[in-house]
Amino acid sequence: MPTCPECENELDVDLDEVEEGDVVSCGECGTDYEVVGVEPLELARVDEELIEEDDLFAEEEEEE
Repeated sequence: MPTCPECENELDVDLDEVEEGDVVSCGECGTDYEVVGVEPLELARVDEELIEEDDLFAEEEEEE
């Protein structure tokens, strides 16, 4: 099972269920990671500013 690079807690990730682009969160420290590869599992830390910008962009698309 993968571990969180921030706090070394085990991440609750079902390796058979995740796909690239999914976001998983550490239950201990709350850090979000995007799945950037599945074989082998590769995670990239998600920047909070990027999440807010993505949410804003998605809202603008829905309005159109």
